[in-house]
Amino acid sequence: MTEHVTIREVALRDGLQIEAPIPLSAKLQLLEAIAATGVREVEACAFVSPSKVPSMADAAELAAQLRRFPDIEFSALVASPNGAKRAMAARLPAIEYVVAASDAFSRANVGRTSTEATEQIGEIATIAHDAGATIEVIIATAWDCPFDGPTPPQRVLDIAVTACEHGVDRISIADTIGTTTPGRVTSLIAALRQVTGTTILGAHFHNTRGAGLANAYAAVGAGITRLDSSVGGLGGCPFAPGATGNIATEDLVYLLTDSGIEVDVDLNAAIAAANVARSAVGHDLPGALLRAGDRKRN
Repeated sequence: MTEHVTIREVALRDGLQIEAPIPLSAKLQLLEAIAATGVREVEACAFVSPSKVPSMADAAELAAQLRRFPDIEFSALVASPNGAKRAMAARLPAIEYVVAASDAFSRANVGRTSTEATEQIGEIATIAHDAGATIEVIIATAWDCPFDGPTPPQRVLDIAVTACEHGVDRISIADTIGTTTPGRVTSLIAALRQVTGTTILGAHFHNTRGAGLANAYAAVGAGITRLDSSVGGLGGCPFAPGATGNIATEDLVYLLTDSGIEVDVDLNAAIAAANVARSAVGHDLPGALLRAGDRKRN
């Protein structure tokens, strides 16, 4: 078992993408609370079509405020070369490019087949690297698709191989609709390690069916040292029916630290940030510690 896990906070992007747009001032208030947790990496926004994801329409405006937080490495999600160019113009130091391993979800998400999206990895990697930024390829629907059903593992492996051939800095696998289980998690990670070599691997889990934390723990046991999470469990995918709820940052911190694994995020500050997120979106969030709080400790 690893001794330290890097948590990337995704509430500002993945967390808010399914919500009605909130003011930039509310996003900055949430960012202040997130920064207070001690987190070192934050996915701040997405440079995607505002007609498809209205909550991300102010990406450039938010990006202009990020230099106020010099201790955090910010990133942005992109879905096309044009989005990558916009992110570089906004001076983001890192981007994530999502490639769905299933054709139906890829068409619903970006209007292209999985193969067509994979073919753009090289161009997007060049855009990022030419600007001095890093690029991570996130393989969505890595286990299951809401339209096509189970994803053949070879599809995930083929995308990962292409990403490595184009020199991406990181690869992450995403349980987009929250359907996988620990055994399937460890099996896919083991297969990926055979084809990705030294490329850094991460994982992104949703808690839609209650297995998110178990899957995260299984991933760490399989050697993964990078996990995404969202304060309060805020989030979901607007293009995946029934996909709700990222794993909650505070719940993940509780699980890892109580298991002797170090993280950079303070638990009480994460709970406080979850409360800010709840106020920002105006409804309850699914995070367990947001309701129950930390246990008493000697």
